Amino acid sequence: MTTPYFHGEFFMGAPVSTLRIFPDLAARAMPANTWPMAEESTIRTVQVTRYVTPLREGGSLPAIAEADDGFLYALKFRGAGQGVKALIAELIGGEVARVLGLKVPEIVLATLDSAFGRSEPDEEIQDLLKASVGLNLALHYLSGAITFDPTVTPVAPDLASSILWLDCLLMNVDRTVRNTNMLVWRKELWLIDHGAALYFHHAGLPGVEGAARPFAAVKDHVLLSRASMLADVDERCRAILTPDRIREIVALVPDAWLESETTTATEGRQVYLDFLETRTGNSHQFVKEATDARNALV
Repeated sequence: MTTPYFHGEFFMGAPVSTLRIFPDLAARAMPANTWPMAEESTIRTVQVTRYVTPLREGGSLPAIAEADDGFLYALKFRGAGQGVKALIAELIGGEVARVLGLKVPEIVLATLDSAFGRSEPDEEIQDLLKASVGLNLALHYLSGAITFDPTVTPVAPDLASSILWLDCLLMNVDRTVRNTNMLVWRKELWLIDHGAALYFHHAGLPGVEGAARPFAAVKDHVLLSRASMLADVDERCRAILTPDRIREIVALVPDAWLESETTTATEGRQVYLDFLETRTGNSHQFVKEATDARNALV
């Protein structure tokens, strides 16, 4: 999964060309220090009120949208691409990263009304909006953010190791040189787009079985060469990501995203609990895998 709409010169997802058409976007993004301070293990829900513009570079056709709180979001649709599984991975991945002390734009649930988009002239977009009625997912804009370039921005070994540990835990295949899925904002590194993580769920595997799979894609991670503190980070992250904390994060996933014709929400939620608890408890395995890949690289 890629999100080219965060690439190149952009305003937190909006290409410069888009901002020339919609010059008010930058003024209407919410600075991080004004985000609502939610209690731990809660997530806000907003109502999408205006479809601003599609971000056509991405295959899943995300969009810039305005919500009833007056702010703009990068909106990802349940009716696109990998459907709600990508949204589940985005939510769990982003909130695990946040718990570990990494920076992630605020994630919100975004409700799309059935009447929304009826006046949309583009048939492809209208079909997507119709298929996405209900709960979707969105991330806040970071005003003035730029794409992380590994040749320009230095990353400390501790931070690089923490991000690598996260992506090994989540089996996130989409943090490569080609597609870093990281932003630099106010001289700090922010993580975006975890929709390609937890890819075991696309194969319908049980959580425990999925957790035991090797993560060969670690050899392509953009920060692999800088992640020289994996052992130290492993100890710290395991201490933070307790079973109770994992349950709090997975509890954020809406029931509607977990239910299917053959699975209840409780059963679906247990798959992710089993995966994360098993994989965290056996983190030494993916740490060794990452360390071996790094040794082969450097």
